[in-house]
Amino acid sequence: MLVEQAAESFELWRGARPSSRHSRPQLGQDRVWWWRDHNPAATAFMQARLEQLHARDREAKLRHSWVPYDRIAVSLKRAVVVAEDAKFSDHEGFDWEAIEKAREKNRRKGKIVAGGSTISQQLAKNLFLSGERSAWRKGQEALITVMIEHVMDKRRILEIYLNVIEWGEGVFGAEAAARHYYGVGASALGVEQSARLAAMVPNPRFYDRNRNTAFLARRAQTILARMPQTELP
Repeated sequence: MLVEQAAESFELWRGARPSSRHSRPQLGQDRVWWWRDHNPAATAFMQARLEQLHARDREAKLRHSWVPYDRIAVSLKRAVVVAEDAKFSDHEGFDWEAIEKAREKNRRKGKIVAGGSTISQQLAKNLFLSGERSAWRKGQEALITVMIEHVMDKRRILEIYLNVIEWGEGVFGAEAAARHYYGVGASALGVEQSARLAAMVPNPRFYDRNRNTAFLARRAQTILARMPQTELP
């Protein structure tokens, strides 16, 4: 139902364009167009995390450095797609099978333990939304996801995603993550390093503090085994 409402809202939005491609946009719909061609310096999620860090340390800063798509190791791209959205190249923003599986898993557990969100949905949340879980927030996420898929190609979506997702305490993006964990740039990551970073994505701050758990090691090995068959945009 929420996705249908999002689609209706999108039909009203799709004719809109930024008033100027040379001035910074103020509206959410304009920002999607803006970010098609401009790299976001920060996201709503990054700003929320920075506020949390400032509550403990007013001098705290995020570690984040943008790198273009071609300077991110192919192995990391493959690993993240395997881990987070195996059908990324094929769907139009939503993986209905994954959503249904997550819904069934949550029903069995009696609580939310899985989301089934695609890379596009996660990007929508990171760019614009807080981390709250509610029907209203999921509706907003669905609308923004449709906008992103309409405006950006898959390569651009993956480029932004890899540059803005959280990878540790105050660590955002592939470049900062590669340097934080391995002391190399994002372009120099090996396949095993990439698989391990991808395995951390669902709970990055926990794995920043607990880097040698058995579950993380098993998850990384599963990702590693599936990487060669993974298509990239």
